[in-house]
Amino acid sequence: MVAKYDDDFWEQTLSLNLTAPYLLTKAFLPKMIAQKWGRIINISSVAGKIGFPFGAAYSTSKHGLIGLTRTVALEVATQGVTVNAICPGPIRTSMLEKRIRFNSENEGIPIEEVEKSFNSIQRLLEPQEVAAIAVYLASDEAKSMTGQSINIDGGMVMH
Repeated sequence: MVAKYDDDFWEQTLSLNLTAPYLLTKAFLPKMIAQKWGRIINISSVAGKIGFPFGAAYSTSKHGLIGLTRTVALEVATQGVTVNAICPGPIRTSMLEKRIRFNSENEGIPIEEVEKSFNSIQRLLEPQEVAAIAVYLASDEAKSMTGQSINIDGGMVMH
């Protein structure tokens, strides 16, 4: 709950998820503009498009990253640089697996059922599925795609 949120956790989350991409963009963008080519691919989250209870810092940071993505995309749209964000849903990672175990134990639901509950396809995404979108966005085939926030979430936002 926001009223009881840990301010240090808030600052740490925004620093990692929003300030770090901002600083990286700021550092690399001048060279991209000078060479008239570049690809910035931010990793946001579907949490940047929807809120969720007890996730204020994470969701806020990812909403902000989508805003940064769109702003920079507009600023460099005619300079050969594209700026996009990938918005994954539940990906099979060690961090998510800890949350799934926690949910399973606290709710008395088998792990498999918790995993199925996250999205319409009823499975976690694999990291390679997200990587494939990044490879496309980095390619010349995506030269006309900029300012986009692309969901890869197994239908989670629709779910």
